[in-house]
Amino acid sequence: MIGRRITHRMADGIRVTGTWRPVFIRNGDYFLTDLFIYADGLVDCWGLVTLEQFEEKLRCGWVATELPDGARASGHELAAWKFSEPRAWLTPELLLAEVRDTVDQLNGRPDSTDRCLDAVDAFLADRTEEKRAVARAAYLAIPRTQRHYALGDMDRQDRPLQVLVAGPGGRVEARPDGDEDPVTQEEYDEAVDYFEDRAEWLDKRSSRVPADGPVTPLAPAIQLYDSWPLKPSDDPDTRALRNNWPAPVDVDGVTYPSVAHAYWALSTEDPGVRARIAAADTAFAARELAAGAGRRDGWEQARTAVMTRLLRAKFAQHPHLARVLLATDDATIIYDDGDSRFWGDNAGRGRNWAGRLLELVRSELHAERAGISATTTDQPA
Repeated sequence: MIGRRITHRMADGIRVTGTWRPVFIRNGDYFLTDLFIYADGLVDCWGLVTLEQFEEKLRCGWVATELPDGARASGHELAAWKFSEPRAWLTPELLLAEVRDTVDQLNGRPDSTDRCLDAVDAFLADRTEEKRAVARAAYLAIPRTQRHYALGDMDRQDRPLQVLVAGPGGRVEARPDGDEDPVTQEEYDEAVDYFEDRAEWLDKRSSRVPADGPVTPLAPAIQLYDSWPLKPSDDPDTRALRNNWPAPVDVDGVTYPSVAHAYWALSTEDPGVRARIAAADTAFAARELAAGAGRRDGWEQARTAVMTRLLRAKFAQHPHLARVLLATDDATIIYDDGDSRFWGDNAGRGRNWAGRLLELVRSELHAERAGISATTTDQPA
């Protein structure tokens, strides 16, 4: 199961999503390590292999599912120990099945659990013994270690599923403490009721929309590329959202040629450098002047607040630019900045704070347009 464990590798410039799980590799001794599983079907078990090659690694014991008593083991630079009465939960067949399911999940394809639940739905729609047999086979195809997760019900686990595919008079999987009695008609009817209630709940959940709107943006993302030169226009496009767009900004009685000029001026305490930055021909020249002067104390912690203030000033003082920002609706704004991975997204390698703050100020403008107060003057009691 993937859970929150997401990683990736690059292959021919393409990002291949993956996940990982712990395993033991047997290379003389036993080594506790991570098994990386990728969406393209390759598995890294101290070297990338295909699923077929991974099966061979399991069969020969390189990826170990049997842990002999007294065998030496270690975790890299963590600890070393010997096994004493070890209990392993997996067999080669089970681990291979789990890995195959994981590849399906990484690709958004139905895994063995999904296929089982589809077969159950088909049986409930047409309750023939033939379709029950198909559903039972699909249930048994789920790796045993994953069956109790199939319904997502930690109270009942997979009990209703076992009863349904067994049918009245049939037998469910035996518990560790002994054989199960045959399924009674009452148990079976309760299982059918469970699935009918579950179907109704799933239908309601699928049509449910969060009370305050969708999770993801409705508008397509936009990217604000580094571009040069930038010239004022009566009909600007989204390039006008960039911080170096020539839109004069008045801050504390001083007018700066752009947000970028104001940002760099406020980053230094030297009045002379501030004046030269305000007079700089380009945002690049402003940055170079500021770089030579050094940052004021606390700048790193305050810079996002300063940039937020400057963006608010820019769009308040230039309504036609505010209209450009509002026209992006709720799109994700991806901001490129070749000089900063803090402000720029930079092909996913940066933090994109410039884009995020533009989205924040845009939200405030939308709130203002809708007559919604986005700030409060209330003081704590």
